[in-house]
Amino acid sequence: MIRKAKAHWSGNLKEGKGTLTTASSILNETNYSYKTRFEDGAAGTNPEELLAAAHAGCFTMAVAAMLTQKNITPTTLDTEASLTLEGLSITHIHLSITGVIPGITADDFTTITKDAEKNCLISKVLNIPISSEAHFKI
Repeated sequence: MIRKAKAHWSGNLKEGKGTLTTASSILNETNYSYKTRFEDGAAGTNPEELLAAAHAGCFTMAVAAMLTQKNITPTTLDTEASLTLEGLSITHIHLSITGVIPGITADDFTTITKDAEKNCLISKVLNIPISSEAHFKI
């Protein structure tokens, strides 16, 4: 399986602008620029935001897969990924997941999320510290 995305850029770094498009068309000429990457309030996305979204999605699916292996179906799983950018370095990603899951304990959920933190596909390719916290709702 190969997944594809395209980036287009016009102009210099600070005044230029670009678009991102994915094969699925979920991103379709979505705006990105220096301002959307390094300044607040500009409309558009940036590579770091997309990485955080990808990590949140991958981690959440990994938790769901681990629960499924135990024949447990979560009612809901919600994850927020917070990516820390210091200068021109991504230094940390923190994953905060909230789960409504009948049939397990909060400790079981924490164990599963710690496993997913280390083993989801996105976590495996990143060479930065990753942390997570689990919030369990009955």
